[in-house]
Amino acid sequence: MAMPDGPQGRVLIIAGSDSGGGAGIQADIKAVTILGGFAMTAITAITAQDTRGVHGVWPVPIEGVIGQMRVTLADIGADAIKTGMLGSAPLVEAVAELLSERAQLVPRVIDPVMVATSGDRLVDAKAVEAIRSELVPNARLVTPNAPEAEVLTGKAVDTVSGQRRAAEALLELGANGALVKGGHIGGDVITDVLQTTTGEWVFESRRIETSSTHGTGCTLASAIAALLAQGKSVPDSVEQAREYLLRAIRAAKGFGTGHGPVHHGWVLDEE
Repeated sequence: MAMPDGPQGRVLIIAGSDSGGGAGIQADIKAVTILGGFAMTAITAITAQDTRGVHGVWPVPIEGVIGQMRVTLADIGADAIKTGMLGSAPLVEAVAELLSERAQLVPRVIDPVMVATSGDRLVDAKAVEAIRSELVPNARLVTPNAPEAEVLTGKAVDTVSGQRRAAEALLELGANGALVKGGHIGGDVITDVLQTTTGEWVFESRRIETSSTHGTGCTLASAIAALLAQGKSVPDSVEQAREYLLRAIRAAKGFGTGHGPVHHGWVLDEE
């Protein structure tokens, strides 16, 4: 049977595994699937992780990560690519090189995962610099939270003005779009600032009082990637992905004794 023309929603996710199921590859697959996309994966690390923290990390050899990427891109292809936890500079460089060779025109959502919700550091300083120099340039969208934006840009990000300055700095580094998230900034209203080469959009939502926030960054970035893969614009993808995530936070089941996972499958409860 002939394949239809146009975007098919194929998303290649390059990220680490979360044994607790709330973040990482597990969250990515759930979000992409629920939003109608097709998730493929290149797993970068295995973690022993739960709602209380990261208890161990075992990196996948770089050739294993690149091998996963190479075969999926060659056989299935991708309409969007999402990166998450990339723990070392050599891995970042290898991933960037393969993407430039095999998927140069595929839109990339770069989620610069640096610190887990529990506060555990997930990447080293050299990896941060590699993300800044190798993955931020030409990204369709970079999705840092406030602390990650500070690390990437050197700008203070504790106000909406700071978010704007950080987004501008990421565009100056070569990104086509930057979504600087405000969940780590205090206040009853969370503000996310999106800047692209064509304009600025500001999204606001009431803060939800909950401890179930594990994997929110992974979930949002993958939801955006799924929507981009289906041909939606960056602003529309961000808006719809935020609404999906907000509903997932409100519907959280309260699993675990720490920062619980959101409920990725809330849509199924309504059918």
